[in-house]
Amino acid sequence: MFALVALSLVGTLLGRLGQVQIGEHASYERAAATLNTRTVSEPAVRGRILDRSGRPLADNSTQTVVSVERRSLADAADGGRALVRRLASALQVPFAQLWGRTQLCGSPDAPSPPICWAGSPYVPVPLLSGADPKRALGLLEHPDTYPGVSVTAQPVRDYPQEATVNAAHVLGYLGRAAEQDVADSGGRISGLDLVGRAGLEQQYDAQLRGVPGADTVSLDPRGVVTGQVSSTPPVPGRDLVTNLDSRVQSAAEGALRAAAASAHRRGLKADSGAAVVLDVTNGAVVAAASYPTYDPSVWTGGISSADLATLTDAAAGTPLVSRVTAGAYPPASTFKVVSIPAAVKAGNSLRGTYDCTSSYTIGNRRFANFESRAYGPITLHRAIVVSCDTIFYDFAYRSWLAQGGLGAKTDAADPFVATAKELGLGTATGVDLPGEQAGRIPDRAAKLATWSASRTDTCARAKNGYPEVAATDPGRAAYLRSLAIENCRTGFQFRAGDAANFAIGQGDTTATPLQMARVYAAIANGGTLWTPQVAKGFEAPGGTLEPVAPKAAGKVVFPAGTLPFLHDALRGVVREGTAAEAFRGFPLDRWPVAGKTGTAESFGKQDTSWFVSYAPADKPRYAVAVVVSQGGTGGTTAAAAARTIHDALRTLR
Repeated sequence: MFALVALSLVGTLLGRLGQVQIGEHASYERAAATLNTRTVSEPAVRGRILDRSGRPLADNSTQTVVSVERRSLADAADGGRALVRRLASALQVPFAQLWGRTQLCGSPDAPSPPICWAGSPYVPVPLLSGADPKRALGLLEHPDTYPGVSVTAQPVRDYPQEATVNAAHVLGYLGRAAEQDVADSGGRISGLDLVGRAGLEQQYDAQLRGVPGADTVSLDPRGVVTGQVSSTPPVPGRDLVTNLDSRVQSAAEGALRAAAASAHRRGLKADSGAAVVLDVTNGAVVAAASYPTYDPSVWTGGISSADLATLTDAAAGTPLVSRVTAGAYPPASTFKVVSIPAAVKAGNSLRGTYDCTSSYTIGNRRFANFESRAYGPITLHRAIVVSCDTIFYDFAYRSWLAQGGLGAKTDAADPFVATAKELGLGTATGVDLPGEQAGRIPDRAAKLATWSASRTDTCARAKNGYPEVAATDPGRAAYLRSLAIENCRTGFQFRAGDAANFAIGQGDTTATPLQMARVYAAIANGGTLWTPQVAKGFEAPGGTLEPVAPKAAGKVVFPAGTLPFLHDALRGVVREGTAAEAFRGFPLDRWPVAGKTGTAESFGKQDTSWFVSYAPADKPRYAVAVVVSQGGTGGTTAAAAARTIHDALRTLR
């Protein structure tokens, strides 16, 4: 009986085996293939970034990469250590460097990035990028000694104009895709991809990156690749043609370096600065330079922790920060082009005569005439040319009184605040670069919001002071505490002194160089406020340019007669006023420049130097803004840098 049962069970088993092997073979084969394959993304060749004439600013070159199949490591009794030691000796690099690359980042005992491998476990391990080509190719002559080793040419970012053009803050840089990048991409980005992390590389990453390819590979039970099942080739990214002119960009960068060096020789810190050039007819960004800068190639292959620390070090000037879009400074007297139309709206005449005194007193506070001496009764034209502050203090104070003084609850009737906002100040310009700051227009609403948010801390400081500052600078600590005491009680008020400082671009007012360039561009072109645009268009390999259309953000209506007045007065600043010395010998007859100097005071720091201008003044084409933090007066440092830039602009055709 037992034998019959056993025989029956064996028969059933044999029948089932036959069914599996014959009848269901195809379905099991498909399942096995599904369970033992992986699809690996193959990055596309990244598009180039070109200047407006087609000169490559960021291109692709190749570097030699030595890789090893994971199967060769897994099959070795020692996990591949001996193979990697032989490779290290042949390539003349430390063993630890190559061995660390065989370990996936985040795995136990893996070294820190960029030594570990942050990519896919299903592709060959790139042991060394940038290997010596001769040594690398020599490995291929000994396949028995170096099993599973391959040598390939990998595209990397290259900067062909680096000898004359840096543009690091505009171009940006690439970094390995993070988990969140992959998760948010809908399959468009893999862990192997490089993605834009700043500048144009980030802003237009999707267009530059192209469409990745896909390789489906088969795996053995250990997860080691055994072959290729299918392959879809990648589609290259599109080239980005910019509005940048490499000649003007080079001139702007050189002018900033020279201005800082000159300021240093005069005992000034000149710790940062920026220069930006806009086409006043369409908002195109022709040049954008930031100081200090850095070498963009430092990111190629993964940045070291030491290099990253330098780029973000405040003592080194935080070179990673773009002062063009993220540096907000008090605009000082360059702001007077905003205050002139505001003063006219408040009832003051462009043709009147006003008393330029050495100081102006409001309550118990004396406001000095910073850039000028006392000139007595002068025209408003002369007030711009010599940069008289006290006339603008008077305009602002009388306007503040007319609005109700401390009793005014809104900014609705304030022509100074309204004009600043109409010209785009206090809001981001919308430039096609990430990380733009909005600057600050400290109107009544902003003062109330700031006071409400910071009152607890301000009142604590009023009580306890600044002991950490007092240890090194008792005078500054006392000043800060006195401010805290005043602001704790009445920091929400828009006082007469606030209005006076606002009229000359001081106090809490800040603007970026890009914002001020746009203000002067609007004055130059008759009132059109353009959105600054770096991108000119996109071009597929072998294709035609797909242009990016200029965008007008609005139209500013100036009081009658204001624009002709400003055009004439700003030319006077350069011919005979505060910028005349900087432009001495410049061919103003052939390239007339209209502009305004500014010297911004900052407690505890040296003055910030400004010069904002446009040219040719009789038929404006370009607006130029230059700022140098702790660079001294506007007429010396910034104006001299602007002259160099205008020298380059006048040669363009």
